[in-house]
Amino acid sequence: MPLAEQAAATALDLTWVRSQFPSLAQKVNGQPAVFLDGPGGTQVPRRVIDAISDYLTHNNANTGGAYATSRDTDRMIAEARAAMGGFLNCNADEVVFGPNMTTLTYAMSRALGRELGPGDEIVLTLLDHDANFSPWKALEEKGVTIRTAKFNPADCTLDMHDLARKITSHTRLVAVGYASNAVGTINNVAEVVRLARQAGALSYIDAVHYAPHGPIDVRALDCDFLVCSTYKFFGPHMGVLYGKREHLKRLRPYKVRPNTNNIPNCWEWGTLNHECIAGIKACVDYWEELGRRARPGVSSRREAILAAHEATHPHERAMMETMIAGLLAIPGLKLYGISDQRRFENRCATIVVRIEGHTPLELATKLGERGFFTWDGNYYALNVTEQLDVERLGGFLRIGLVHYNTMEEVEQLLAALREIVGA
Repeated sequence: MPLAEQAAATALDLTWVRSQFPSLAQKVNGQPAVFLDGPGGTQVPRRVIDAISDYLTHNNANTGGAYATSRDTDRMIAEARAAMGGFLNCNADEVVFGPNMTTLTYAMSRALGRELGPGDEIVLTLLDHDANFSPWKALEEKGVTIRTAKFNPADCTLDMHDLARKITSHTRLVAVGYASNAVGTINNVAEVVRLARQAGALSYIDAVHYAPHGPIDVRALDCDFLVCSTYKFFGPHMGVLYGKREHLKRLRPYKVRPNTNNIPNCWEWGTLNHECIAGIKACVDYWEELGRRARPGVSSRREAILAAHEATHPHERAMMETMIAGLLAIPGLKLYGISDQRRFENRCATIVVRIEGHTPLELATKLGERGFFTWDGNYYALNVTEQLDVERLGGFLRIGLVHYNTMEEVEQLLAALREIVGA
């Protein structure tokens, strides 16, 4: 299908989208709230709220019981696994639920660490969120050597040549982010996975920040593990880990003895957050309906999810172009990351800046008083702020756009920033 026809066939109904999120109707000091804090956690559709409430109202029970509400809980969890399987393009038994990405990564690092010791190496990057850094670096206590790949300070892109040099015959795992939660860079994860596999190493992809901005296909990517957080793509505060079936079966998780040895349950510590798992299913349902509204002819959940991304991507891209152009016109502002419009396919709509004479906290506070929700600090991407020498200066001001934002909000944010800095 030609690009023009494809765009027309997958148009985003922004009015419908915004009607799904009740929190967007809030006001601050009489001004409409503008949620530009998506990188720290997005808002949720009404159906997610309703699913959580409905589960607690009617089916609040533990699993494995010989009675109705327990059986309903078992069925709901199975349905949520299947839904996430559609979202990631994997099998339901390759989906592990957990409290968050950090906890899941620590659990996996402990299990993989059983097999590692002196002479083994792990390759990390300085562009990653610390949740895909510290859990692996902790294996130094077992004698594992940690190597770190640099990023290019000029545009905050991963130095792929340095990464390739760091991967050797001793490498056992390469951990990398799909997209930077700080500077928005989308990494060439397919090439990272290929380099890891070529060296006989496993690949571990942190897709937390990428998930709301682009489709994830673990089968096409052929990664060994991928982890995300549902609260970053319009769901509740939980994490989801994909692991290839062969690895989930072979590796030995730390767990309590009564827990089953069957996957994926053996990887889930203790009683799960059932109500939020019900919310995960509703979150994927939202993506599916968004896609079916954009392209009514789709025949499967997976096709609908892909159609949803096809609809949201041009909208996010247009907002990002306007936002970056407007920011670069503000005197004294420095934008970190890719700023060349011709390379915007290599970044998502997460933008960090510093403005001369104003701390990030000052800017975020003054924007917050005007109803604009942004973040200041390092966002746990500590290596990034240290490498760019801004950690001691309070980090960055981060502005994050997702598909429920509007072009009008972009223009309002730019006007507010200009007013604050006297531009």
